[in-house]
Amino acid sequence: MDEPKCILVADNDKSIRDSISKVLRKESYEVLLAEDGAVALEILRRQPVHLLLADLRMPGLDGVQLLKATKAMKPETEAILMTAHATVETAVAAMKEGAYDYILKPLKRQEILVAVSHALERQILRTENRHLKEQLEAMQGSSKIIGKSAAMHQVLEMAQQVAQSAATVLIQGETGTGKEIIAQAIHYAGPRKDKPLIKVNCAAIPETLLESELFGYERGAFTGAMTRKPGRFELADGGTLFLDEISELSPQVQVKLLRVLQEGEFERLGATKTTQVDVRIIAATNTDLTLAVTEKCFRADLFYRLNVIQLSLPSLRERREDIPLLVQHFLQVYCEKNQTQLIGISNAAMECLMEYQWPGNVRELENVIEGAVVLAKGEIIGLEDLPRKIAHQDPGPARNLVIPIGTPLAEIERQVIEETLKQSRGDKELAAKLLNISSRTIYRKLDSKKLGSQKDG
Repeated sequence: MDEPKCILVADNDKSIRDSISKVLRKESYEVLLAEDGAVALEILRRQPVHLLLADLRMPGLDGVQLLKATKAMKPETEAILMTAHATVETAVAAMKEGAYDYILKPLKRQEILVAVSHALERQILRTENRHLKEQLEAMQGSSKIIGKSAAMHQVLEMAQQVAQSAATVLIQGETGTGKEIIAQAIHYAGPRKDKPLIKVNCAAIPETLLESELFGYERGAFTGAMTRKPGRFELADGGTLFLDEISELSPQVQVKLLRVLQEGEFERLGATKTTQVDVRIIAATNTDLTLAVTEKCFRADLFYRLNVIQLSLPSLRERREDIPLLVQHFLQVYCEKNQTQLIGISNAAMECLMEYQWPGNVRELENVIEGAVVLAKGEIIGLEDLPRKIAHQDPGPARNLVIPIGTPLAEIERQVIEETLKQSRGDKELAAKLLNISSRTIYRKLDSKKLGSQKDG
């Protein structure tokens, strides 16, 4: 069960304190009362409080001063100020000091409940945001690998063990799963960490140039070769050469690579003598090399040389529990890059991210979060900030509601609205479109249901 939310009400008027307390306790909130700012501050020092509801004008420590002290002492605590004398200046001053909102006296039950509900939603997001940051800091260290799932734990444990050896490693996984990051982690966790890590994307270099890029060439080896050029193998001597998209190698280059793996030597293009190198090979591919060998697209002897140790990276859909951590990481990165501040992501938006299939894996998630940070209209990323293919995924077959004969019409409306909200994953705008009503009607119907239950209580 979720812990009850604790709300501290500070007001020098006892009747107002008691009235607010009665309203909040009916909603199952834990309520603490303080007759002035000094008493409220003492309570805040002693125990955790999720939300402060304070009168703007109190003797001694007024609402704004109490707000300042609260934010300095417990920045995760949200605050709402109450006032009978609201002005634009009052509102601006309160917001500058970190107040979530302010409400006018005389107080109305529904206004209190709506303001409190929204403030607590933001407080929950702030807390989750802080916890995710702490997990990220504890997890990352010097590496960029993010994940606490069993699937990633197994990969990381194996990578750590492999790093201490000189064995050739073959990393397999779908596009965007982080093969290059794992290769980096293996290199920097091993004895070659102070030596070069040279990366080559075999699919990005034209086939006619790849051989000279890998092995280098002598002056005059071909038209335009005006000087001698060392290849990537020489540049990686003593360190690691990471060959991404290894399946794209031509048969000719495969032969030369096999020789380097077997003998530790090769010839530059146009050279008459061999060059010795000490290079560890880490290769990666998003294709099934076993199938490529069967179809004679890839040499079997090279495959066996590369496949000394095989690491298979799970797709993002196979480690969904890592999505919140990855989202938090990319939020931090792109908020900093775009010089913007966001509290976090709404529960409805996170649920959509958790349910999406992610064909592009972590790289696709990163792109989605970058776009959401840039397009976010508020301080929280919502469904409206996500691509439509993610925010409006097919919720699956419609469910049938069974409503007994004699059910009051208001109760039928409530059940239909709530079920539609489930199908739209909490998106009230989408639910309103599905029901052909305004989103305001949805809010009104749900609010009237709350009020009805309060009266019954």
